[in-house]
Amino acid sequence: MNFTSSVSRRAVIAASSLALAAVGVLPATAAFAAPASASASASVKAQTPSDVLASTPWKTTSAVDQNGDRVALDDPAVASFVGWAYFSADGTFTMYNLNDTPKMHGDWTVAPDGSSRWIAAKDAAGTVLFTRVVPIVELDKHTFTYRVFPNAADTGVFYDIVHTPTNHVEPGTGGNGPGAHGTPGGQGNGGYHFNNGNQH
Repeated sequence: MNFTSSVSRRAVIAASSLALAAVGVLPATAAFAAPASASASASVKAQTPSDVLASTPWKTTSAVDQNGDRVALDDPAVASFVGWAYFSADGTFTMYNLNDTPKMHGDWTVAPDGSSRWIAAKDAAGTVLFTRVVPIVELDKHTFTYRVFPNAADTGVFYDIVHTPTNHVEPGTGGNGPGAHGTPGGQGNGGYHFNNGNQH
């Protein structure tokens, strides 16, 4: 092969590459690469409201009435809603009073749009004792607030029961419960702080 034919072949290859690029054949490789990056970002699944509720233990940290006034947690109007709550991803829950005594257990769901939470409290034999649906006022990684109406016929009077994440280990689990899923230092709206340790 002489020098002239080698140069001619290089020129033909270069010209062919330019021609292919001009008709859009070469950019197709970039187009094939785009779905790969799109699928990588799609693999990060957004949390559903149920995922958020099950992601951490919760502690009742305050209650607010329909006027925005704080209500003491030992007030009879809200006291029965106060405690530690553990919602498992399998759809079961356990709740305890703030002194770690058992309160109730059973099944739970959250509406797909995060608008309400349903629970069915059960006895030791698995018999349903009662069911309750409450509207959710706020549910994110910092705050879980639901609303209760003392009189279902009068929606003008209500209490918002506010919970914040805690690392309080579930009583009776020997320190192996879901106690450290919260975010240390996290704050919900209104300055509700993350609860550290098994302090009440």
